[in-house]
Amino acid sequence: MPKIKVYNQDGKDVGELELSDKLFAVPWNPDLVHQVVSAERANLRTPIAHTKDRAEVRGGGKKPWRQKGTGRARHGSSRSPIWIGGGITHGPRKDRNYSEKINKKMKRKAVFTVLSQKIRDNEVVFLDELKITQAKTKIGAGILKNLSKIKGFENVIAKSVIVAVSRPDRNIQRALRNIKNVELIEARNLNPLEIISSKFLVLPQESAKILEKTFAS
Repeated sequence: MPKIKVYNQDGKDVGELELSDKLFAVPWNPDLVHQVVSAERANLRTPIAHTKDRAEVRGGGKKPWRQKGTGRARHGSSRSPIWIGGGITHGPRKDRNYSEKINKKMKRKAVFTVLSQKIRDNEVVFLDELKITQAKTKIGAGILKNLSKIKGFENVIAKSVIVAVSRPDRNIQRALRNIKNVELIEARNLNPLEIISSKFLVLPQESAKILEKTFAS
């Protein structure tokens, strides 16, 4: 894989970074990505809609009429699903479990499959380091404005951006949290769903090393 340009926080070219072909030049695999992303979306799903069955609907304890001799059909409860005001059959339930299992190997490969495609699409900015000494939104916005000078990243301010940091940093968090469309994530917690949901990815060199260590082991 050819070397990738590395920029500083001012948006200037400061060198090159050689990435592993096994991790950052993975061929696009739509079936794998779709399977992993669908599972991640299912795991985030929280059921809200809930209908009551005949056991949960209030009332219906008394038999509506006697079993025989009335000329009408026999019924044991007015809360039967065929009665108005009765329980619901096969309705949505909030206790349903939508979660799906994702194998570690599949998730790891999906992460680097999506990252590799973003690199090929020129949607990843590699920084030599990300360092903010003062927790001010103005500083965070200024860094993004500097990155918009890079060819291909002119719309980085208007589009959704993920900033992957190597470790939690209070100053970086407070400087970026009020900027629209910017999400701060630790590199070890990156997943395919978040990566493909954002247009650009800002990745410091140290975070790239953590990705290799976390997902390639």
